[in-house]
Amino acid sequence: MLAGVVRNAYVGLFTYLGIPARFMAGLLLIPLSWWLESRRRGLSIRVMLGEIFGQSLTERRTLGALAVRTLVLLSVGNVVFISLVGVRAMHYMDQSAFCGTACHSVMGPEWAVYQGSPHARVQCVHCHIGEGVGALVDAKLNGAWQLISVAFNLYERPIPTPVHNLRPARYTCEKCHWPQLFHGDRINDIVRYLEDAASTPRYTTLMMKIGSGQAGSAQGSHWHVSASNEVRYASVEGQGEVITWVDMKQPDGSFLRYRNRTLATETAPAHGSNEHGSNEFARVMDCVDCHNRATHVFEEPARAVDLRIHQGLISRALPFVKRQALAALTGTYADEAAAMAGIETQLKGFYQQQHAELAAARGAEIKQAVQTVQEIYRRNIHHQMKVTWGSYPNHLGHDAKSGGCFRCHNQDLVDEQGRSIPDECTLCHSILANDEAEPYLYLFRPDGYAPRETREMQRYLRDEFWDYTRDPLTRDSLGSLKSAAWEGAEATAGQ
Repeated sequence: MLAGVVRNAYVGLFTYLGIPARFMAGLLLIPLSWWLESRRRGLSIRVMLGEIFGQSLTERRTLGALAVRTLVLLSVGNVVFISLVGVRAMHYMDQSAFCGTACHSVMGPEWAVYQGSPHARVQCVHCHIGEGVGALVDAKLNGAWQLISVAFNLYERPIPTPVHNLRPARYTCEKCHWPQLFHGDRINDIVRYLEDAASTPRYTTLMMKIGSGQAGSAQGSHWHVSASNEVRYASVEGQGEVITWVDMKQPDGSFLRYRNRTLATETAPAHGSNEHGSNEFARVMDCVDCHNRATHVFEEPARAVDLRIHQGLISRALPFVKRQALAALTGTYADEAAAMAGIETQLKGFYQQQHAELAAARGAEIKQAVQTVQEIYRRNIHHQMKVTWGSYPNHLGHDAKSGGCFRCHNQDLVDEQGRSIPDECTLCHSILANDEAEPYLYLFRPDGYAPRETREMQRYLRDEFWDYTRDPLTRDSLGSLKSAAWEGAEATAGQ
């Protein structure tokens, strides 16, 4: 274990925690036993040492009795040994494998999705603990309680997201994603597949207005993390899902409050605290309020299947493969073993019964589709921890189930004049295609392809994109794309 050859988490627990703990317990028993024996016999410890070691070892000398010097030397050796083991134990417990596998049944879901996440090469402690002695002490105390919870089966299933004790993003996220780099615009291509025979692709293309997040140039989605645009909010039970009020910092330093008019009761807990007896918790908005699943990203079934089709792991040559994969994936299963068998039975059975010739010719593709769907299930569903579809919603975007941006950007949060927080689609992205047969469709003149009832909307979206890209931050990078689009539009119009 010390050489790094054995990496099993349970061997590590025994080596770095079990053995040192027994060793320390043994050391503490030595003085305790001498004290108890001294009381029982009514003799001093010095007299008892003389009986065992003789007068030559216990007589007073310049540097102390020889027996005492020996005990001190051995004690120093023990302290050095325990310190070395303790340092090694601390290093071991900082490894992601320890976090994910030492309590496998508890952390199994998080470990499964972490390994395929954008932060798979980032140690867990860099985000969950951060820097500083205070953070380390808090984490170890919290870890001690977690150990007790596991030992006595006191933990919740599924494990709730640690919203209340999350460290501010400036101490964790911004160590790598520093604010000076919060800028630029990004193209986001989203592919969805229909549940028809051909699993027909539909494209949504968005130019994300990320912005800078810096004072004086804050815009786009990173407007929310600019120091000059501080945003505070409160939510029911501090879960960040049902927003009760939002405070937005004004140029004069005051805050404008938007209250949720649909809630029967209104409370206004102080910034960064919760009122006694209230189920509201207030916090300053930062990265994790939107990027709440930055690493432990659990998927929705339809999007998971779409992604694997787009990656080529599920072949569109199989008729109705999107529909059948989704049906197999969302079936009701008692446990993982039943799910694996059920998915294989449903997919293979469908093609053998409905498309026998194709099943014989494309057996390898069907097998790969089965394995891929099974892997999606194993990644996202964990029966022992009661983790199922939707247990951990992702707030990035505006999914209908989790709310996302629309948790705050809706018509229900209003100020004293009844004005709501803006919720226009083009605040954070330009729409270049919205569930269309082609990506970037709205870059072209709608007269040649769009039905009359949607022509004005698509013309507006196209013009909004061109107007936005006149900004010097994006004009140069998108100039070539605009030129190519207009050339294609002119060619189409001339045919």
